[in-house]
Amino acid sequence: MQATRSKAPDAHLHLIDAFLEMMAVEKAASPHTLAAYRHDLLTFSGHCARRGTAADRAGAEDITSFVRAMAADGAAVSTQNRRLSAVRRYLRFLYAEGARGDDPGAQVASPKKTRPLPKVLSVEEVDRLLTIAEEAAQRGDPGAIRRAALVELLYAGGLRVSELVGLPDAAPRAESDMMVVRGKGEKERVVPLSRHAKAAVARWRAVRGPSRFMFPATSQTGHLTRQAFARELKALAGAAGLRAESVSPHVLRHAFATHLVARGADLRVVQALLGHQDIATTEIYTHVGTDHLASVVADCHPLG
Repeated sequence: MQATRSKAPDAHLHLIDAFLEMMAVEKAASPHTLAAYRHDLLTFSGHCARRGTAADRAGAEDITSFVRAMAADGAAVSTQNRRLSAVRRYLRFLYAEGARGDDPGAQVASPKKTRPLPKVLSVEEVDRLLTIAEEAAQRGDPGAIRRAALVELLYAGGLRVSELVGLPDAAPRAESDMMVVRGKGEKERVVPLSRHAKAAVARWRAVRGPSRFMFPATSQTGHLTRQAFARELKALAGAAGLRAESVSPHVLRHAFATHLVARGADLRVVQALLGHQDIATTEIYTHVGTDHLASVVADCHPLG
């Protein structure tokens, strides 16, 4: 960033030095922290100088301009927030010391980190995963039968992995197309049960025998651990020709939500199915893959 190479005018250095001395004495700031503060404040002072403003006289508009300049120069949001924090503390110090009559830093919003889009699998990739699990289960191995039940339930209801492995045996009912799940904060919600999931559960119950948990194990909790299932899922991904690192229980939960939204499901319904407290958490699934956009154009455009 160009501003990084600029230095504060000498007239303002004594104020920065006074601030750093306070940080060292009152806040026990380390030499590394003090050096970082100095660098950030010199960067800010250089920006202000180019705007014709002294850093110790800077207002909210100068601070906002500084943040915009950092963003335009490609500085990471964490870097922007670190420098903004240094500027705020510095100007607050000047206000507390009577060196200025206001504290403009509080008027400037912090840069927000953009939430990364979740990793998801396509419908075709999930179908391949479930098909491989089913084919293995049909050979009669109890481990494969259990794995098929796990992945079918996970994708059918968009469960969290902790909800899945800790399912009580009574949760999935053969006569119902819905299942009650106890999620975060012990809150209950209703999720769907596909016919494939119900069939996979019935087959697993037949070879497993009676149990309090749907997926019992000799672990401390009495049921399959999240780590054990994650390992099984990665092995299944490899067998399905998918990259193991791209498949996890949470990725299947993301796929469940993304596929619903892409096919027109109401966002409030998806929120309820996932057990999200805040609709903003669910809104991340409103992104639509380019493959889906292309298919919409091909199917709906009059000249497609």
